[in-house]
Amino acid sequence: MSAVRLHLVPVRSREAKDFVRAWHRHQPPPAGQIFTVGAADEPGTLHAVAIVGRPVARHLDDGTTLEVTRAASDGVPNANSLLYGASWRAAKALGYQRLITFTQEGESGASLRGAGWHLIASRPPRAGRHTPSRPRASHGNGHIARFLWQAP
Repeated sequence: MSAVRLHLVPVRSREAKDFVRAWHRHQPPPAGQIFTVGAADEPGTLHAVAIVGRPVARHLDDGTTLEVTRAASDGVPNANSLLYGASWRAAKALGYQRLITFTQEGESGASLRGAGWHLIASRPPRAGRHTPSRPRASHGNGHIARFLWQAP
């Protein structure tokens, strides 16, 4: 099997959210975003998307930080690494100073390392994302440790 050559493509919000619904393993699409980017092959088939928005955690939302809130792929090799790198270049071009994302325990982080990102913190498991100050629906991923990554 020959490798698929991917290139970056603009992706509209609705298309990115539909892609996340179809391919993301454990989360629905985020409510909002600052920008989205996709990876497509030469015929134009979309193979991966990244959605970048304001950080979900309020204490990280300082006005100079963005978060890759979703990255989803149909399994084509290197697609997510391409998107993580492109997301950081775009965020810097827009004037942001920091780009972060989270992975869950059991995810290798290979795409992030491939794009030059650094693991900067681990978060212990907790009962879920629902808190009294910010009620949320459960997506079945509570009680899982998370890892915070930062772009180079």
